[in-house]
Amino acid sequence: MIKRYEGTGRMSRVVKHNNTIHLCGQTEGKFDTAELQTKSILKKIEDLLTKYSSDKKHILSVTIYLSDMSFLEEMNKVWDTWVVDGDIEKVVEALKKPKNLALQLNSLNNSSVSNFS
Repeated sequence: MIKRYEGTGRMSRVVKHNNTIHLCGQTEGKFDTAELQTKSILKKIEDLLTKYSSDKKHILSVTIYLSDMSFLEEMNKVWDTWVVDGDIEKVVEALKKPKNLALQLNSLNNSSVSNFS
């Protein structure tokens, strides 16, 4: 069964299929550095995971879209302190990107609660 949460008609912030939680791309455009954007986005992800009965220990994979690969080192400093060992991370350079947006993170998680609805 597929359930959608926090939808706008065009998209949902969260989609659950069985015990797998898909988060839409998380972005943050109000900070001047990739480091601050990364911290803010990771906080958003943690908040969504908590709200939908999961946490970062249950992340299956994350895709990170960077507007410029020169942000990779700055982003990785924050990512490396946040991520649980063994997570799958894919970093992709986004060819078309909004101004003032250094990165976007998409996350796929396993729910920590099997009867989550």
